[in-house]
Amino acid sequence: MRKLSVMAMLTALALGVLVGDPALAADGQPSPGQMGLQEAATPVMQEIVWFHNLLLWIIAAIVAFVFVLMAIIVFKFNAKANPTPAKFTHNVGLEVAWTLIPVLILVGIAIPSFRLLYKIEDIPPADLTVKATGASWNWIYEYPEIFPEEEFISLMVEDEDLGLDYWGAPQPRLLATDFDVVVPVGKVVRMQITGADVIHSWAIPAFGVKMDAVPGRLNETWFQAEEIGMYYGQCSELCGQGHAFMPISVRVVSEEEFAAWVDATKQELGIAEVSDPAIDVSLADIAAE
Repeated sequence: MRKLSVMAMLTALALGVLVGDPALAADGQPSPGQMGLQEAATPVMQEIVWFHNLLLWIIAAIVAFVFVLMAIIVFKFNAKANPTPAKFTHNVGLEVAWTLIPVLILVGIAIPSFRLLYKIEDIPPADLTVKATGASWNWIYEYPEIFPEEEFISLMVEDEDLGLDYWGAPQPRLLATDFDVVVPVGKVVRMQITGADVIHSWAIPAFGVKMDAVPGRLNETWFQAEEIGMYYGQCSELCGQGHAFMPISVRVVSEEEFAAWVDATKQELGIAEVSDPAIDVSLADIAAE
């Protein structure tokens, strides 16, 4: 296992790759006083936000309807306004309505729900594979297609060590790590997630990704980040004493910056070439685009 220093980034800069304007980089983290979901950065998260807002309107309409019914009952059928109570016990039309209408509402909710679940579970052809292993209490990352023999430990940056991130913005407390998962923008990234000891959970809210890291089991999910920037998450499964100190940071960069980062990392690790020549060809294509 290895921990990369900042040399990979510095070497990438030496290769002529310029860091983007921090003002143009997305900031995938919660904001003080925020009440809604984080801004969506992937197609899946965009659908999650849309479905969430749809349910919010449906729930609000149901609550308003029930409130109106309760108000009618309270003011129209109280003992003072209606001293002689009705003596009927059944209303077939009403009973059919209050059975059929909820069924239709649930079916209407189920259709987009199943469509969204299918999109989350159906992993498209991946451009890059990253494996994340949850351990007590850090994340271990692998790029099996690019660095077949290497593992990178990602630890939380302590308060006294906080500085600036790759884009020059202040690192957020309890979210910054000393190793960012680096991925190219617009590419499908397949995440393989497992646990080394107990159950953890790899979650990035802006990506709409949350997958349990279960020991002895390899779970898979995916994301396709559409904006360059830093995105943060945390372990989302109570895993022990250090559960609150297992942040996740993903750096989404341009294809040219990603190719430069790969080259710089190979140099730092002393890797002349990877075992699969097809990978070198694909990275050269990325750099040429």
